[in-house]
Amino acid sequence: MAERSEDTGIAIPLRSFVDANTRLSGVLDSDARAAYAREMATRVVVAAGPHPVAVVTSAPEVVAWAAALGCDVVADPGSLDRAAAAGRDWARGRGCTRVVVAHADLPLAASFDAVTGVGAAAIAVIVPDRHDDGTPVLSLPVDAPFAFAYGPGSAARHVAEARRIGLRVRIVRDANLAFDIDTEADLDALVARRGARS
Repeated sequence: MAERSEDTGIAIPLRSFVDANTRLSGVLDSDARAAYAREMATRVVVAAGPHPVAVVTSAPEVVAWAAALGCDVVADPGSLDRAAAAGRDWARGRGCTRVVVAHADLPLAASFDAVTGVGAAAIAVIVPDRHDDGTPVLSLPVDAPFAFAYGPGSAARHVAEARRIGLRVRIVRDANLAFDIDTEADLDALVARRGARS
């Protein structure tokens, strides 16, 4: 088993499995959506490798799942921006110098090596989604007074915020970490991508 790496903590905001991926309701029923959300989130946890992981949630089924995987659990404060901030606080409290905030809906996640390894350096590492719009993965020094701003167009806002507080910005184009599942079109693209690889 790999040694634990405590310099970077991976924080995964995850509101619920039961209510996940509602925009996929045209192609997946509620049980299938919940199972798929759990499968993607498990992949994200595994991708964290030796790094400590916290799942930011208050949903009982997610709390049980996270505990079974050996993750820390941080109470969900009610919004994605506040969940990311809670994840940063958790990482700082563990003595980590850096936090990676990763979405739970990354079906191709294999490793976070592209966004770790810089410790407390004044660098924001930003992975825009494949549409160059959202921010599925964001890596920051834990002491940075960074204001999270998720939602449509968040990648540009996060770049601007990093620069505002004096962080250097490193944009990482990682096809696996950039591929999140929000819509039926994303699911279709994933199926097509996996088909092309087989």
